[in-house]
Amino acid sequence: MILVTGGAGFIGSNLADELLKQGHSVKVLDNLTTGRMENLSNATKSGKFKFYKGDLRDFDTKILKDVEIIFHLAAQIDVRKSVENPVYDMDINIKGSINLIQQAINSNVKKIIYSSSGGAIYGEPTILPADENTNIKPVSPYGASKFA
Repeated sequence: MILVTGGAGFIGSNLADELLKQGHSVKVLDNLTTGRMENLSNATKSGKFKFYKGDLRDFDTKILKDVEIIFHLAAQIDVRKSVENPVYDMDINIKGSINLIQQAINSNVKKIIYSSSGGAIYGEPTILPADENTNIKPVSPYGASKFA
């Protein structure tokens, strides 16, 4: 069983569709702030899919039952909001991720795969392609929270 956080967003919903196509059972956790149920129209037709509306900071840990792998894509993604209210951004992106990781440990999840766009973390790198050794230069609180 695989859980995709932020699975109602563009990337998450396409990932869920691909995992289902490969034969996996998939759960999606999304608060639908920016994600949309319409993005999951293909997934909902599968007999191996379940959607949970919830927030990383406070979700029903029963969702993690039988989950072996988590693809963690959920985040507060609005850069303007992160600049206007960096504490809110940190609360969702950092505290939410810590809560997810702690609950995953408690539920014996085997693997968490974390994704983030490079631009958020690396800013405008002088050498391309950017890799894990590229200097970290986030240009917004959003980028800093994704790096953290």
